[in-house]
Amino acid sequence: MATEKEVKKVNEPIKGMKQEDILSPWKIVIKRLKRNKLAMLGLTVVSIIALAAIFAPLLTPHTRDGVNLLNTNAKPNSVNWLGTDALGRDYYTRLLYGARISLTVGLVSTSIRIVIGVILGGIAGYYGKVVDGVIMRIADIFSCFPFIPIAITFVAILGPSIYNVMLVLGLLGWPGICRIVRGEILSLREREFMEAATALGISDYRKIIRHLLPNTMASIIVSATMGIASAILTESALSFLGLGVAPPIPSWGNMLSDAQNRYVLQHRWWLWIPPGLSIFVTVMSLNLFGDGLRDALDPRLKQ
Repeated sequence: MATEKEVKKVNEPIKGMKQEDILSPWKIVIKRLKRNKLAMLGLTVVSIIALAAIFAPLLTPHTRDGVNLLNTNAKPNSVNWLGTDALGRDYYTRLLYGARISLTVGLVSTSIRIVIGVILGGIAGYYGKVVDGVIMRIADIFSCFPFIPIAITFVAILGPSIYNVMLVLGLLGWPGICRIVRGEILSLREREFMEAATALGISDYRKIIRHLLPNTMASIIVSATMGIASAILTESALSFLGLGVAPPIPSWGNMLSDAQNRYVLQHRWWLWIPPGLSIFVTVMSLNLFGDGLRDALDPRLKQ
């Protein structure tokens, strides 16, 4: 049995070799990510917002839809920290619950598009030829139309609902990740380890799931991070137009819809600045974290 001294000697880096060179790939990524102060700031802010959304009932004494017609459009005070709306509902409470809806839409719709994009991209990249041509032409059809007008059309047909918004955003957003996965698999399938897998008689399903897709995870994770930010913005735009999450369920987008007249913009700032600032901070933080994650996952960068 090796002594403690011998174990330490084995774990010591070889002379002239950097510490990064003996770490696992994911440990290297985490180490690089921690060096990026903007990325860590973005992650911290998003984590705080997510925790506030999860523990919303513990952070406010008011109920989400509690109406008080004797206290409508009240300015921020010690009881209602961000004032009240036209129905006397506490705006701080609705902002916290609105974070739940906006983040849920971002996560679920991005998950849908990732699943569809990864499956179709994996199949197209591995089999190529006719299969690749058919899937890529379908992706081209989805991509050739402006995203927002098509999303508005589909949501208008299906009706305003959080579930319809998540479904539409997920079904319309898969071509981007599909192309990313396809491109990487086209390159990976020509590598030596795939030739070895073929020689061993491994099935196509196992080649794609066990050997190809894990090597595309870096790109998928970065795309998912950016996709959540994009989905939050799109949901906010749809809800602002009355085609997204339907009241009385609060989302940052439909909370902004109260600010469509000039009087509110000039005299009731608490009805539009908090939700607008929440959208900006969340999307900016996700983008900062996504940029840092992309740099950390890029093996060509030596930080």
